[in-house]
Amino acid sequence: MLRNLLAIVTISAALSGCGGGGGETSANAAAPADAASPAAAPVNYGNAKPAATKPFTTAAVATFDEPWALAFLPDRRMLVTEKPGKMWLVTSAGAKTAVGGVPTVHDEGQGGLLDVAVSPRFASDRAVYLTYSEPGPGGDSLALARATIDPAAARPALTGLQVIWRQLPRGKGGQFGGYIAFAPDGQHLFLAAGDRMRMAPAQDPDQPVGKILRLTLDGKPAPGNPGEGKTGKATVGLIDPPANTGAAASAPVRQVTLPGPNLTPAETWSTGHRNQYGLAFDAKGRLWSTEMGPKGGDELNLIEPGRNYGWPLVSYGSNYDETPIPSPTTRPELAEPALYWNPVIAPAGLTFYDGNMFPEWRGSAFIGGLAATALVRIAFDGTTAREAERWTMDNRIRAVVSGPDGALWLLEDGAGGRLLRLTSRRAG
Repeated sequence: MLRNLLAIVTISAALSGCGGGGGETSANAAAPADAASPAAAPVNYGNAKPAATKPFTTAAVATFDEPWALAFLPDRRMLVTEKPGKMWLVTSAGAKTAVGGVPTVHDEGQGGLLDVAVSPRFASDRAVYLTYSEPGPGGDSLALARATIDPAAARPALTGLQVIWRQLPRGKGGQFGGYIAFAPDGQHLFLAAGDRMRMAPAQDPDQPVGKILRLTLDGKPAPGNPGEGKTGKATVGLIDPPANTGAAASAPVRQVTLPGPNLTPAETWSTGHRNQYGLAFDAKGRLWSTEMGPKGGDELNLIEPGRNYGWPLVSYGSNYDETPIPSPTTRPELAEPALYWNPVIAPAGLTFYDGNMFPEWRGSAFIGGLAATALVRIAFDGTTAREAERWTMDNRIRAVVSGPDGALWLLEDGAGGRLLRLTSRRAG
């Protein structure tokens, strides 16, 4: 789907998507107090203390090359993506089968093969959805594609792959976001589109970057969106982020015009996001997102239609060159995070637990920490969130998923990243 986007001249060179800009969690820091009420200011959990013991055992199941995301099929096997451009069909025992038909991706920095999600209608349509950095003239774009797969085939492959949405214009820069969540009714999907290190367009209603989009399962604007029926401006500018100087910069704009209407306003559910590395619904049907801040200011957000979450106008972090960013308290019309981390944990992945293996954790959310090399549990009192526990995992955690067996399944980041299964000590 093509769209026309407005020119921008201000961009960011921050690389927080790798977790490289934030500090490590201090094991000696005291945990902050809980938020007093839903109206209270969000609590900073940047210096929360990891627990001394773990109520789970950890088993390594398989090893991958830069694994990024995993999704369970109805038969309890998993699809696992590797950022360089491979996908695997994996059993709970760790047997791996390569999946063919994976599209060409540009594997560089934060770009590559990203999220994978199984259709809510998989029993009838055999569809899977995936996101990736799609190369093309002028640079990369975030692409959302749909394909079918037959898990019973001797050589499973993605067939009939079609890009149903792409971010245009293309350009350089990381922070793709790319996470997918299906609505509880199974009729729509939500897509996190990162700001591509360009900052200003996150506030531009005519550009999809820095947004969470609500789409039909065919990739079209979903009925009932805040901007339903609206179209955006037709002239766009192509820009490239500068070298990583640690500060916003300006660049010449090359004007181009793309064919067709700009559907961004009709697709947008929320705006003002930086780099969303987790997207999931809780049991009440509320949508939550984890978001990487700049130097400090990682966030957990309750995503509501039409809300503006403030990036880059406000943040609980600062720019990489230490220039300050106004606090969210200065802009009460903008949505506050549910909680935040400064120093950062570099959150990656988000899942809500509803299994039987850890009954005490039902309703909790779990987040992987890249910079924190940790697993974080979030507890809730309604929509008031608090970091309840944190466990050191000794490796960067890229993804966390609540499995159909009641276990928590984690992916470590980087070359040799392992698939881990976390089970209750009570389960033996």
